[in-house]
Amino acid sequence: MSTTFSYQQLHNFSKSIFLKIGCSEADAETATKSLLSADLRGVDSHGVARLSGYIRLWEAERVNANPAIKIIHETPSTAVVDGDRGLGLVVAPFAMQVAIDKAKAVGTGWVSVKNSNHFGIAGHHAMMALKHDMIGIAMTNASALVAPTFSKERMLGTNPIAVAIPAGKEPAFVADFATTTAANGKLEILQRKNLEAPTGWIQDKDGNVSTNAGELKNGGTLVPLGGDKEHGSHKGYALGAIVDIFSAILSGANYGPWVPPFPAYIPMPENMPGEGIGHFFGVMRIDAFRKADEFKEHMDKWITRFRASQTIAGQEKVIIPGDPEREMEVERMKNGIPLLPAVVADLEALSNKFKVAF
Repeated sequence: MSTTFSYQQLHNFSKSIFLKIGCSEADAETATKSLLSADLRGVDSHGVARLSGYIRLWEAERVNANPAIKIIHETPSTAVVDGDRGLGLVVAPFAMQVAIDKAKAVGTGWVSVKNSNHFGIAGHHAMMALKHDMIGIAMTNASALVAPTFSKERMLGTNPIAVAIPAGKEPAFVADFATTTAANGKLEILQRKNLEAPTGWIQDKDGNVSTNAGELKNGGTLVPLGGDKEHGSHKGYALGAIVDIFSAILSGANYGPWVPPFPAYIPMPENMPGEGIGHFFGVMRIDAFRKADEFKEHMDKWITRFRASQTIAGQEKVIIPGDPEREMEVERMKNGIPLLPAVVADLEALSNKFKVAF
């Protein structure tokens, strides 16, 4: 049975923990909002369930609680940001703001990041552009858990892509997805619930299809979006590779099998070619292409037409990317955020360790 907590309860607790490890007031607030955006939007695998993981990274001296985040190279429309080993929850909003500022000045902004850590959900960062009448793009590489099509070796992360596009009267279009059939966090949730994984999510260490949600612990791998070649896994593999290259080879971060693992107890890869985890952000000012009001009017028309499209028998409606998460955010802000017992136990352990009320 899950236990429900209010957003404010989890906000106060999470922020207190970030302050305890030495984050500044501003960084603790930024990190907390980044983290809890996942819980609000129903992406439970990337919210407070990961708080103890971030703390373990700090304890292993892989996270710098007081980073000197800086731009190390730039042009009018591009930049490379060095995250100084900071929490990705803090580094990513900094870099996204740089991209927004550049788009304000010259129409578009493109920022690649190195020397960072796990940044939570990509959608949170992409959505920062919406209030400026801009399109936001966010992506990140991650520790290698994914085998390329025809391989059984871990070479890529789940490498998500998020794109946020403003509309007028209609809610924004927000696509936020891993380039694997399922994100690793979904497997973690299945493990907590003692459930099997659907076919096509994971393979064993020899490359055979598996439904064991704990298969990664046995040397297995996640598979790219599509599951297998017949269902388009080569396309998922290509998308994951693009994210890896944009996030890391452009910035100087680690890539492929050398990306630092999220679990602090896993040894760092040998002969790492870069620094930390990499991210990539893009922002496009709509009026760099056409009048913003015209664009948003047509986005409304696009959205309403897709919503009205004929459905398959038994299906209620066509969903616009971002609808389920937006509806979940309204629901959870009102009625609270449910946490599984294992997550509550993790937070209680943090409470005891740092002497912070939970």
